[in-house]
Amino acid sequence: MAAAPPLRALLLLLCTAFSVHMAAAHGASAGGHGLGVNYGRVADDIPSPRRSVELLRAAGAGSVKIYDANPGVLRALAGTRWPVSIMVPNEIIPDIAASPAAAGRWVADNLVPYYPATRVKFLLVGNEILSDYSIVNSTWTRLVPAMENIHLSLRKRGISSVKIGTTLAMDALADGAFPRPPSAAAFRPDIAESVVRPLLHFLNGTNSYYFVDAYPYFVWAGNNLTVSLDYALFQGGRTRYVDPGTGLTYTNMLDEMLDAVAIAMAKLGYGGVKLAVAETGWPNGCDFDQIGGNVHNAAIYNRNLAARMAKNPGTPLRPGAKMPVFVFSLYNEDLKGGPGTERHWGLYYANGTAVYEIDLTGRRPLWSYPPLPAPENNTPYKGPIWCVVSAAASKKRNETAVGNALSYACGQGNGTCDAIQPGKQCYLPNTTVAHASYAFNSYWQQFRKIGATCYFNNLAEQTIEDPSHGSCKFRSSLGS
Repeated sequence: MAAAPPLRALLLLLCTAFSVHMAAAHGASAGGHGLGVNYGRVADDIPSPRRSVELLRAAGAGSVKIYDANPGVLRALAGTRWPVSIMVPNEIIPDIAASPAAAGRWVADNLVPYYPATRVKFLLVGNEILSDYSIVNSTWTRLVPAMENIHLSLRKRGISSVKIGTTLAMDALADGAFPRPPSAAAFRPDIAESVVRPLLHFLNGTNSYYFVDAYPYFVWAGNNLTVSLDYALFQGGRTRYVDPGTGLTYTNMLDEMLDAVAIAMAKLGYGGVKLAVAETGWPNGCDFDQIGGNVHNAAIYNRNLAARMAKNPGTPLRPGAKMPVFVFSLYNEDLKGGPGTERHWGLYYANGTAVYEIDLTGRRPLWSYPPLPAPENNTPYKGPIWCVVSAAASKKRNETAVGNALSYACGQGNGTCDAIQPGKQCYLPNTTVAHASYAFNSYWQQFRKIGATCYFNNLAEQTIEDPSHGSCKFRSSLGS
């Protein structure tokens, strides 16, 4: 379908502006050899930084992104020649925005001691700050001034090879992660003029990248009746989506998401700003009330992504464009809160064993991988679910931590813990673990529909085995 005249003009402007940047983009892939990897460390007993470097190399990583400027990690990455991305924490953005001297101190303390032995390529100021409404007044409009002060500090030190950016989630768009058609995408009105336009002006002027966290998993999980799993996993076959506004044809969900961001940027007059994918991936596990988080799907997604990006296909709107792409994440991070998917994105388990075989260079033929376990949760689980003390927490016998979580659960809601009071039907057995399982479940069943999760500081887990006993009945997710 032919685009309407205004949109055709917009796309022509976008493509013309973007072509100016193509030469630079062709020289700036994620390391040139493989996908980048997000090296998060919110986990118990993960391997040391030096061992982590070995695991990154074994996976074929082409670059590394960390969420701080940890000295041990930066020293371990010295001499690897990998492009490295470091991050300024969200909470100090206001101070850096207000003071060039504070920006200079941060650079002096967190970059200069390791550079250039550690090849810092990107310095990212904040992580998804426009998704955090608790800092709207303190931080949002200070983002770009902080980036400007960091940039000034680097220039004073003669450091020109480090690009400055920030990572933003897809919720920076008015329609979130699924703005179909992509041609309708636009930035949220609360941030478009006050934050995003100045940000794009800065990125354009410094030849840097717009870093986006783009997860087809969440689009599919929330729209699995209208978006096919294969389309989200880069194996849609003949499945196609044609944008009625542009006539562009899409074969996978990630391309739709990236072009939506590019079109939103063009609508603010910055269609030439380059894109980088700061985070993408697929969970290798999830809770019973989530779908599609399994080893099979995670391996298929990341293997197909690596093979695809090795060919530098660009997107339908930007064919042939290279872009840095970082997979999330190196490890399963068991100390992250929220639903189960949050703790299951790793290429490796915390003990350093691979979750599945992967070659992030994309050179290994897909047919050469061994068989994967069959997925068992690609459709919603319809049975009852309960929330209890996790087996790991029971084995550790951390009575203090479990007791504190028990007290918290009992302090919430209405009658949450009535049944475990002396003489009541769930008082026996009178143990901290037994009482906590009842309290965790009672709390979760009351509040799960408004966002409560079965986590409790890594002490709880979902189960589909009824924990009821005798006259003590645990309410299930089906309301029994």
